[in-house]
Amino acid sequence: MTSLSISIEMIIFLIALALIFDFMNGFHDAANSIATIVSTGVLKPQYAVAWAAFFNFLAIAIFQLKVAATVGKGTIDPVMVDHFVIMGALIGAITWNVITWYYGIPSSSSHALIGGLIGAAVAKAGTGALVSSGVMKTVLFIFVSPLLGFLLGSTLMVLVAWIVRRSSPRRVDRWFRRLQLVSASLYSLGHGGNDAQKTIGIIWMLLIASGVSGSQEPVPMWVIVSCYVAIAMGTLFGGWRIVKTMGQKITKLKPVGGFCAETGGAITLFTATAMGIPVSTTHTITGAIVGVGAAKKFNAVRWGVAGGIVWAWILTIPCSAFMAAVAWWVSQQIF
Repeated sequence: MTSLSISIEMIIFLIALALIFDFMNGFHDAANSIATIVSTGVLKPQYAVAWAAFFNFLAIAIFQLKVAATVGKGTIDPVMVDHFVIMGALIGAITWNVITWYYGIPSSSSHALIGGLIGAAVAKAGTGALVSSGVMKTVLFIFVSPLLGFLLGSTLMVLVAWIVRRSSPRRVDRWFRRLQLVSASLYSLGHGGNDAQKTIGIIWMLLIASGVSGSQEPVPMWVIVSCYVAIAMGTLFGGWRIVKTMGQKITKLKPVGGFCAETGGAITLFTATAMGIPVSTTHTITGAIVGVGAAKKFNAVRWGVAGGIVWAWILTIPCSAFMAAVAWWVSQQIF
């Protein structure tokens, strides 16, 4: 695909569509960042989303663009990328995000995007268009990130319970209401650092495919800034339908539990981002919340609700891939 075969208008349209996805990613995943701190009563919703949005954007100064490189060059063969593939991927991911947001299902925007890329690329050129190592790494972390979140959340909960065993409940609550501000900010940093880079990777892929940017050139700064602004603004507007599911339907949380869940989730996100792995912030924090609940008492977790969320995880990539394949075919007929 050469620069002459994609009009400037189409490039601008697809960049705008990618930033809409990025905004929706923040909007959809705001619950991941604020549900624990809102449900424990540490911050009111309007202050919580502002807090999360600020740290979403601050991540621009902290993380290298390793996740963007994985999405932009390590998921599908760059040779197979054209504007139809990118359009199909974005429409498939956005459609799945809208459906799951409407029904209050905490699914993964990240995996919707990866599924969209897979579906559009396979529709165009078959499975040979996929970079198997990058796809397998992403699929593997569908299971690794919630398990790691679960392990860290439950371990931290047990450790904290032992440390504060001689303190009064009121004192523990007072201290962890303050500490939850720190853990929530760290989680939001991890969220912004991992998720904004996925859209950076998509736009980077588009610029390379259209000949606007060379494959060896760094990502333009305007792309990086605009993607971090978009996800922060999406978080600021918040996806309220999912907050209740994440914050209280899985298990009842107190500030100490919120702190452990957020810290466990943040450690997982920081690790994955440093390794360049696009993970789901939804999967990560859900696993950490379940781990906190299970550490207190096994039946403190509403396993039926958790099981429903797992089904959404399993369906996200194939459903968004199917929608992207359909969108790819339709776009071929229209444009």
